[in-house]
Amino acid sequence: MKRPGPLLTLLAGLLLAVFMLSLNATTGVRNASSSRPRTPGTAPPASATPGKSTSPPSPSPSASPSASPVPNADYAGRTDDDSSAVAVSLRDGRAIAYFCDGHDKESWLKGDVRDDGTLRLTGKNGAGLDGTLRDGRRIRGTVEFGGRHYAFTADKAVKPSGLYRATATVRGAELDGGWIVLPGGRQVGILDRGGEPSAAPVIDPETGAVTVDGQKLTARPVTP
Repeated sequence: MKRPGPLLTLLAGLLLAVFMLSLNATTGVRNASSSRPRTPGTAPPASATPGKSTSPPSPSPSASPSASPVPNADYAGRTDDDSSAVAVSLRDGRAIAYFCDGHDKESWLKGDVRDDGTLRLTGKNGAGLDGTLRDGRRIRGTVEFGGRHYAFTADKAVKPSGLYRATATVRGAELDGGWIVLPGGRQVGILDRGGEPSAAPVIDPETGAVTVDGQKLTARPVTP
């Protein structure tokens, strides 16, 4: 048998080399497409997890609003047993209140208003008022006076409703009058003459004018 000549051997080697080169070229193109460098500033593709959303998380809910500030306002109303009236005036975190039955029971009270709208006011002879401001529209609470407790509701008052007071010296007597003008115009008040309380005369709520023992006085709105 004849051995293949040198020419055939060389031809076979060339064919094998051409085949290997074409195989490497194809593999290189695939590798280049899969490992193409990312353009600067382009985010890498997100890897999606089955069953989970790839959307950005929603912002956390904002904190609940703080309580509304205590208003500067006046409040007036009646006790639950309808025996007495209560008026409260609020200004800049301070409060002054007046409790009276229109005959011989009365008490002036004062104190602070907490940020949550609760009140704890005190007066002479152990009198006290505990109340809670509700939505800025009314005060619900209790007055302690003479060993008794009087529950009350005082609604926000619109002038001329509210709390009034007049002090003067008439014919040598010290006069101290307090008036609560309720919504609707009804008045409840006491005039103290030198320590002797009695029902107060009616005032003109528009001007505060009142006549006591023939002398004209002016009752003015009360604020802390």
